[in-house]
Amino acid sequence: MGSSQQDVEVSYGVSNEFFQLWLDERMNYTCAVFKDRENYSDNFEAAQDNKLRILSEFAHIGPHTESVLDIGCGWGANIEYQALVNKVPDVHGFTLSPEQHKKCADRTKNVPSVTATCQNYLHYEAPKKFDAVMSICMVEHVVSPEDARAGRAVELYRDYFRRAHSWSKPGTYFGLQAITRCNVPRKKEDLDDLRHATYVIFPNAVTPRVEDLIVAANPYYEVIEMHSRRFDYHKTIWHWRDRLHKNEGLVKEKWPGAFEDYDRYLTTCLKAFENNWQSLHQFSLKRLD
Repeated sequence: MGSSQQDVEVSYGVSNEFFQLWLDERMNYTCAVFKDRENYSDNFEAAQDNKLRILSEFAHIGPHTESVLDIGCGWGANIEYQALVNKVPDVHGFTLSPEQHKKCADRTKNVPSVTATCQNYLHYEAPKKFDAVMSICMVEHVVSPEDARAGRAVELYRDYFRRAHSWSKPGTYFGLQAITRCNVPRKKEDLDDLRHATYVIFPNAVTPRVEDLIVAANPYYEVIEMHSRRFDYHKTIWHWRDRLHKNEGLVKEKWPGAFEDYDRYLTTCLKAFENNWQSLHQFSLKRLD
């Protein structure tokens, strides 16, 4: 059911140093939001911060917010942002990746308001009820391709929303971001590239259909806002691939085979977002009580 720890070690365990070479300074492995979608030379770091600001607003995080939970906190970009930028006094996140958790622990060791654990969301027991919930491109790991083919997607997404609901206080908001699945390409070579991304880069993960998320949110959350960021993700991928190419020699030397796999994956993503095979949606959800 969804991604196991062994699966996410394939996806995120190549090396923290490897991902640092081509992600932004905060190590967001998710879509940035740009002020100018047409200008590919504008500030990528600022665009990633802009994404965190928007999702914070969707989660209604402000001076009144005492605690935030980040479901699938990755390398810790968002939990660090909540503590240092939004000044939230109690920030908690969890990830299933040991390598990501190691980075989280290192970057927040001098930030006492932040804690991060390494565990599966299916086994998570919240130490308290949180004032706000966030999840940035983790829901793609909730359902496997086999689950989706068997028609279990909505059931599993609904359980995910049920758990998030149980970890929060009445009346709270949920800032959610997810890659979403749209059209299916018709050429065999494109299908082969998507299969490579699905089974080699992200084994046992699958992007949700936006309508499945909306249906599954009930009866736990109401969709207050939804924004499509397909063009922003195309531009984000362009920056990632450009940075990967600039480090081609080092990557080939230190991680044999990784450059070829990730270049193919990122090139496929560029085509996927350009041709609307994939999109990116951000949601502001309000807990139903």
